[in-house]
Amino acid sequence: MTGARSLLRAAAVRETAQRMLSLAVHGDLAEWTVDRSRLAATADFVAGVVRERYPRLNVPMHSRWRHFEFGDRNLWDAVAAGARWKNAAAEARAAFDLVITSVLLDAGAGASWRFNDRDTGRVAGRSEGLALASLRWFQQGGLSDDPAEPCRADAATLRRVDTQALQRAFQADAVNPLIGLVGRVGLLNRLGAVMESRPDLFAMEESPRPGGLFDALAARTVQGRLPAAVILETLLEALGPIWTGRPNLGGIALGDCWPHPALRGDRPESGYVALHKLSQWLSYSLIEPLERAGIRVSGVQDLTGLAEYRNGGLFVDMGVITARDPAAARRTYAVADPFVVGWRALTVALLDELAPLIGSRLGLSPNRFPLGCALEGGTWAAGRAMARRMRTDGAPPFRILSDGTVF
Repeated sequence: MTGARSLLRAAAVRETAQRMLSLAVHGDLAEWTVDRSRLAATADFVAGVVRERYPRLNVPMHSRWRHFEFGDRNLWDAVAAGARWKNAAAEARAAFDLVITSVLLDAGAGASWRFNDRDTGRVAGRSEGLALASLRWFQQGGLSDDPAEPCRADAATLRRVDTQALQRAFQADAVNPLIGLVGRVGLLNRLGAVMESRPDLFAMEESPRPGGLFDALAARTVQGRLPAAVILETLLEALGPIWTGRPNLGGIALGDCWPHPALRGDRPESGYVALHKLSQWLSYSLIEPLERAGIRVSGVQDLTGLAEYRNGGLFVDMGVITARDPAAARRTYAVADPFVVGWRALTVALLDELAPLIGSRLGLSPNRFPLGCALEGGTWAAGRAMARRMRTDGAPPFRILSDGTVF
């Protein structure tokens, strides 16, 4: 496959990340160096985190659903228990509604923002707090156009969401600031508009809603099976138009895909790094509701690690990847900066090497401890733990300008 669409695949993420890693290993990447000898110590550290978090080594797949679990309480199960869905497909559509909107709202909240969940008494920040806030907003009917059916999200409602509604739902104000508030609102508004323009993807069975993607994916199954790569490709087609300020190639929106000056080739697409972080995390997160509805997802290993600041920060803090410029940590970067693009690409490539090392320390084969479990067990939590050791506020190793849609 050639052209812009060749970048809208899981395979493109792995391929372009490997190209960037090869450049770095050979000393041809201007911003970064790589020290693979530090992978062993990194695997030791992550394995320790996995044993602490999952003493029985029963590590689930990385997904948004983990953020709805607090101790022995599964908040989504509690919501689902009170709903009266007519069949498995209706339940799956509701689960899609929640997880799609929740993932799109999950970009970095900032170090100071907190959400006070009155039902559980829990006060949480970052991803856990964002998950709680999005779940409660959804549960209370904040995204529904039907008062009789609060647990749904509708295109018309998403198109009307404003900053005041999001501030109320996420308890954000001047004292409790949420980074990227305006960007998150714009993302939901554009999602609503795009859903109304693509009934073939979002309204096969009823009015446009994120959950309509369940029906689109169910239609792409073969003998009850659906490749994970098809989930991602469908999401990239469906959600591509919602992103702003992203590269465009031949009239096709590329989403989380960026040019890097070190990449060269004889075709325009050869100079781009595909990352698709939020879309891949969403792909992982759609597996559970699909399988709960009776659709078997295959080829999950075709998805990659996630190019986000916890995984990437782990590699920096452990000395696996190092900025060539000693002053790099004192600067602020845009997400499109080659410094950030290279960091994220190296993160994806090195996660492929790190995951089996972690598994070997746990005595688990790649079949029992695939990349998705390494992320959950795992590198994301280890990245956060190491960040707290290295910096009092637990922030990433570099300052990145966020519009609430990438970091």
